[in-house]
Amino acid sequence: MTYCLAINVNEGLVLCSDSRTNAGTDNVSVYSKMHNFVWPGNRMFVLLSAGNLATTQAVVKKINSDIAAALTPNLLSVCNMQEAADYLGMISTQVQKLHSTRDTGTTNFEATFILAGQLVGQAPEMFMVYPQGNYIHESREHPFLQIGEIKYGKPILDRVIKRDVALAPAARCALVSMNSTIRSNLTVGPPVEMLIYERDSLTAGRRIYFSEDDPFARQLSERWNEGLMNALQNLPRFDWESPEKSSMEPSRVVNFPSG
Repeated sequence: MTYCLAINVNEGLVLCSDSRTNAGTDNVSVYSKMHNFVWPGNRMFVLLSAGNLATTQAVVKKINSDIAAALTPNLLSVCNMQEAADYLGMISTQVQKLHSTRDTGTTNFEATFILAGQLVGQAPEMFMVYPQGNYIHESREHPFLQIGEIKYGKPILDRVIKRDVALAPAARCALVSMNSTIRSNLTVGPPVEMLIYERDSLTAGRRIYFSEDDPFARQLSERWNEGLMNALQNLPRFDWESPEKSSMEPSRVVNFPSG
C-alpha cells in the first residue's frame, strides 16, 4: 500500500509520502512516490502517486517526454492548475488503457494522484486525480488531500489542519500523520519524503528525506507518544474515581461533543 498527503495552508504547501511498494509478502521494494516539475520563477508542480507502479512510472515518463518534445498540452503550456489536472487525468487514463490491452490476466492498473503546485500570479492549489481521470479540489474546511492508506493518519489532520496553521507546524502534523500510519499498517513504510513549499516562492521548495533510523523522525515519534500519554492522564476523571463519590451511583448518559 501507500500513504501520501498534501496540505494547503495560507503560507504554502506541505507534501509527504512513504516509499514502500508491495507486490506480495516476499517482494517489498522502495520507490519514490513524489515527483517535482519546476520552472523557477514561473511555475512548480509536485505529483504524489498511489496505485499500480507500472502506471505511475509510465505517467511520469510521459509527462517528462511531453515537456522535452514540446507537445501540447504539457505542464509548461497549461494556463492554470485545473488544466494541469485535466492533462494528468488524460495521461493516466491513456496509460491504464494501454496496459490493460497488453495484459491477459486480471491485473489492476489503476492509479490515483495528488497534483499540487502554483503558477506565477495564481494561488497554490491541489487536486486529487482519480483513476477515471476526474478530480476533486481540497475543501475549505479541511485543506488537505490523502491517497492510499488514509484512515490511520486522518484524525490528526481533521483536528489540526486549518488554513491559518503555519507552515512548519503543518509539516510536523504531516509527519505525525505519516508516523501513525506506519505504526498501524506494515504495508506503509520509510523512507519518508517531505516537501515544504513557501507560497509565491516558485522554487523547488525544501525537500527532506527521513530514513528509518532518522534521529529527527524518531524524536518526533517519541515526543508525540509522550504527549498522547500525558493528554490521557489529564483527561477528566469518571465520577466513581473520586473518593468522595459512591461507587453505587446510578449510571448516566453522556453526550459527547462533535469536536
